Amino acid sequence: MTIHENLLGGPPPTRLPDDPEPRELLAAGTPAADVAAKYPTSSLAWARLADEAFERGSVVESYAYARTGYHRGLDALRRNGWKGHGPIPWEHEPNRGFLRALHGLARAAQAIGEQEEYERCAQFLKDSSETAAQTLG
Repeated sequence: MTIHENLLGGPPPTRLPDDPEPRELLAAGTPAADVAAKYPTSSLAWARLADEAFERGSVVESYAYARTGYHRGLDALRRNGWKGHGPIPWEHEPNRGFLRALHGLARAAQAIGEQEEYERCAQFLKDSSETAAQTLG
């Protein structure tokens, strides 16, 4: 038995590879739209766009940005061995873009009255990372 073995028998946590450039540009104040244009696969850039749109009351726009980040994240997760379920730890910083996009999608879905999608996304977030659900909630 190794120290990182999953004793519950579920899939191992998925940890996306680090892609620091989009994160560094956003931290330096580069507009999220510029980062998304330069790094269109960055869930973090799309999640930031979703947050900005939601904060200014553009809920449908937020929904669209979050959905884009969510799907870009699903693509990355699948490329890295994720089989549709299992932990996606918030503690692993490269996972945060996907988790933020998932949260943003749930939030925007609820705001436009898509209750079923809100519940599905909120549960997916909790199932993926309880820490992310608590942190972003």
